[in-house]
Amino acid sequence: MDLIQIIILALIQGVTEFLPISSSGHLALVPFLTGWPDQGLAFDVAVHVGTLIAVLWYFRKELVLMTRGWFAGFGGDVTADGRLAWLVLLATVPIGIAGLLFADVIETHARTPKVIAVTTILFGALLWLADVTGKRARDEQSLRWMGALAIGLAQVLALVPGTSRSGITMTAGLALGLTREACARFSFLLSIPAIAMAGGYETVQLLGDPEPVAWGSLLLAVVFSAISAYLCIRLFLRFVTSTGMAPFALYRIALGIVILYAFS
Repeated sequence: MDLIQIIILALIQGVTEFLPISSSGHLALVPFLTGWPDQGLAFDVAVHVGTLIAVLWYFRKELVLMTRGWFAGFGGDVTADGRLAWLVLLATVPIGIAGLLFADVIETHARTPKVIAVTTILFGALLWLADVTGKRARDEQSLRWMGALAIGLAQVLALVPGTSRSGITMTAGLALGLTREACARFSFLLSIPAIAMAGGYETVQLLGDPEPVAWGSLLLAVVFSAISAYLCIRLFLRFVTSTGMAPFALYRIALGIVILYAFS
């Protein structure tokens, strides 16, 4: 991989990991538009590491409070931060189980341009509908275990390419009455164990890969994906309250149409 390819792919992954616009939809178009070969498993691990670093750094203060609250809860001192930590863990269980059971099947049979295009359009429209009809009156601290589990079950759909993990969890959060910023924050917190699990799974696969590893290229991928992901989180949380989800939904619908056209 040359420098331009590394930078472009890392930036795409970093931005689309957290925006509700489907990373798989964009990555499906890259080979079609550029003729580049698949970036390989090692590169996928590197960009996952980069995006994980970004979200951990952005939410570092919240994560410290959540960790302290989680441990304090074992001593009977229940705090809002500790309860939020439990909700994130609970919401992660469905995708952990579904990933172990169905990831290989979905990877083999569902990663087609047509599937990606249809899910990009469909879940973009659902995101828009949830944004328009949601009450947008609650923050993430107000979630109960049933609500967190519902968002976690929605996250399972992100295993299907084109769905967008951030998009479907924000859709579920909006449908439950969370504000735009609250559903985005919970989605980003929920991404931490999800990205860690995906990166860990890919790392295990990589250990059995005989191909040599270009460590310099991977380091660049980590850096560029981390920077772009951090800026994406920061800007999205700053502007989502005023802009809403309509621009992202419209973009998804347009992207899905372009994919259908490109691969027809």
